Amino acid sequence: MRVAAVATTLLLLLAACAQDTSSRPSPPGDLPVVRADGDRLVLDGRTWWPAGLNAYQLGTRWEVNHGCGAEVDLDDFFGTLAPRSIVRFDAFQSHAVHRIGGTLDFTALDAVFDAAERHRVYLIPVLAPQDSDCDAGGYKQADWYDAAWHDPLPGHVLAYDDWVATAVERWGSSPAVAMWELIGEPETATCTDDECALERRECLPGGARLLRNWIDEAAGIVREHDPDRLVTVGTIGGDQCGSAGDDFATVTDAEQLDVVQYHDYDDAQFLERRLDGLSKPMLVAELGVRAGSCRAVSERADIVDRTLTRYRDLGADGALMWSFVPDPRPDECTYDIGPDDPVHYVLRRHHGSG
Repeated sequence: MRVAAVATTLLLLLAACAQDTSSRPSPPGDLPVVRADGDRLVLDGRTWWPAGLNAYQLGTRWEVNHGCGAEVDLDDFFGTLAPRSIVRFDAFQSHAVHRIGGTLDFTALDAVFDAAERHRVYLIPVLAPQDSDCDAGGYKQADWYDAAWHDPLPGHVLAYDDWVATAVERWGSSPAVAMWELIGEPETATCTDDECALERRECLPGGARLLRNWIDEAAGIVREHDPDRLVTVGTIGGDQCGSAGDDFATVTDAEQLDVVQYHDYDDAQFLERRLDGLSKPMLVAELGVRAGSCRAVSERADIVDRTLTRYRDLGADGALMWSFVPDPRPDECTYDIGPDDPVHYVLRRHHGSG
């Protein structure tokens, strides 16, 4: 009986060790920390102008999570990128929840960080979306930014604040992290119908101050676990609730916000205005130009080349194309960027020193 009890204890200990996902070893790496100096991004003491990709579905692993989009061969993807390239991707809590057991499982996201480290590529992990695209929990209304972010949303194991602490504690040692993105495309709106349709959302007074305070508090959690990394938020830069007009300056002046974002799907009509008087780096974190049935990918590459030159002239500090997919749809008009798209060569030419 004693032998059986000892054997059972050992088996339980081995199982517990196998299932422990609370930490991962700190990897060796020669990727220097990305820093901000005034309104410039700096790498190795020199002005850095990153030109890279969004690849939102890197964390999709169907045997692990519900995923979002097609699976990506991580070594194939990162292996085609130049060292010190930069990729923005979804590091949502849903990608770390097992699709069957409903418990935390970091396997899929661990693989992204590991592959980026192997290929010496920088990452911008987006820790949550504004809506429930590729994530659970639904659209985040103004009350979420006020207090509800401390409570788990439907389909989540952890509240947002606990997820940030968990994610940054786990991957903060990775040399591949360029900066942490608290949330993609935040908006402090209130829904007036069950569908939360865009045209029925209300912008209530005080939205900018609410968003700014939330940024500082959420960024404080990041600082506790990874004090040396930059923090960004996925502001679109248009007329969204909480950041429209002069509210944009209120939000982006948040003390704990290091890098400001702009998302360009409309020929950058607000970009020059958003750059005016800005004392922080501005990253165009999403540049979307359609191609496929509506435009040849070679023509898109030419447009992107001119656009990135214009960004530099205006004073932006980098740009990321939306979006890489392993299975582009050439017969449709989409933002898809496949593995062989000529825009990759344009990004390589623009990436690097400012």
